[in-house]
Amino acid sequence: MAQKLIQTQEQKLTQQMKLSQQQMLQVHLLEMPLTELEENINAELDDNPALEKDDSAMGLTDNEGEDGYSENEDGDDFDTINEREERQDALDAALENIGKDDIMPQTPYANNHDNADYEETVYGDTTSFYDKLKEQMDMLTLTEKEYAVMEYLIGSLDDDGLLRKDLNTISDELAIYHNIDVSEAEIEHVLKMLQNMDPAGIGARSLQECLLLQVERMREEGTQNTRLLDAMERVFKECFDAFTKKHWDKIKQQLGLSDLQVETLQREIRKLNPKPGASLGETEGRNMQQITPDFIVDTADDGTVTFSLNQGHIPDLKVSSSFTEMINAYRNNKEGMSRQTKEALLYVKEKVAKAQGFIEAVKQRRQTLILTMQAIIAWQKKFFQDGDESDLRPMILKDIADKTGLDISTISRVSNVKYAQTKWGTFPLRFFFTDAYTTDEGEEMSTRKIKIALKNVIEKEDKRKPLSDEALTKLMKEKGFPIARRTIAKYREQLNIPVARLRKA
Repeated sequence: MAQKLIQTQEQKLTQQMKLSQQQMLQVHLLEMPLTELEENINAELDDNPALEKDDSAMGLTDNEGEDGYSENEDGDDFDTINEREERQDALDAALENIGKDDIMPQTPYANNHDNADYEETVYGDTTSFYDKLKEQMDMLTLTEKEYAVMEYLIGSLDDDGLLRKDLNTISDELAIYHNIDVSEAEIEHVLKMLQNMDPAGIGARSLQECLLLQVERMREEGTQNTRLLDAMERVFKECFDAFTKKHWDKIKQQLGLSDLQVETLQREIRKLNPKPGASLGETEGRNMQQITPDFIVDTADDGTVTFSLNQGHIPDLKVSSSFTEMINAYRNNKEGMSRQTKEALLYVKEKVAKAQGFIEAVKQRRQTLILTMQAIIAWQKKFFQDGDESDLRPMILKDIADKTGLDISTISRVSNVKYAQTKWGTFPLRFFFTDAYTTDEGEEMSTRKIKIALKNVIEKEDKRKPLSDEALTKLMKEKGFPIARRTIAKYREQLNIPVARLRKA
């Protein structure tokens, strides 16, 4: 009997991480760009009568202490940051009691659009690239898992609308950062639905797939004759290497085309869009997607870098005092409560709790954005001072996660679809992240800096005798970039610069 017990007894240790409803709300708000957050807050105000705008907020301050950043004289800003965060945590705890300091802390520039320091910058269309795809996604019939996967795929698209992450990586990221267990086959299924959205070619994993998707869409719509579409498809499937090198003589010979047919093919192929994401932001007179900066970064003449959050049209929020009074009245009359009164109390408590949770989530979003931007500015301070892209230091998500004490997935969410307006232009936060290249001597160099130097060398070469990758390797080494020839070739390809023989004038 004892032996049987030993044989049948099993010990399993499993680790499960489930996000609470409040954590899910915080994550959801954190991922939102400013314009979407404004819409979400207005919708919540309409939906929850216990949540109100705080119209009694007092005058604003120019102090950067709560929603901004400035360095102290020693440049040691993180001690100050941590102290401020500890004080803010103490304030957070006060929200646990109804009616006790339940007004969200005042934010600089909120509800004061006449202030000379306030500036809202919007470029291009009133609906962003991300929003337009989300609108189309909301029209599809998706399961909860499919919805989450498609939302992640949309957030993973590059600015040109292509998906350059492989499905295995996306599967791992969804499992690690979002606790979503999904196979590559399931992701592929959702990706196909994304690729059926407008514009044609969106979500393609390569230029070849992008062009083939557009040809397939034209076939479905019947906008061109079948023979022409068949010829275009053969060019992309059978002669793609020759097509990328513009070797139309080889294509002509391989497909048995006449000069007129080649001319017709070239004309029709030029109508295709290799960057479908760009067309989503197209407006009259410009071709840019909407950019509403979440951060306003200012660099003084003495090199001091400060920033504030762009609060846009986000109002101050508070729990309705009338709802708080109702709860207090019910509590003081527990003995005489009828069933109807108890049901009303449950309703009021539910709405108050939801309002407090929403206020907390908005506040947590603000604190996380501030902490992340402080770390980015501290890390890339030289760039913010002079605007020289080559001064960007190697920086990955883990660096900022370690600096802030936040999770990598949180930093990833903050860096997605968030923008910073600087003295040198408006940049997506992911612009400030750059990988490192380690030389044989162990020296770390920013890949961005190497690519800029390589591009400059190629731009200055004699176009009658363009430099080979071997020659570029030697020249780059002389300029202080001792990198291998294969690395030169890789970076050249990433910069879309052809080999030497194709650069010859």
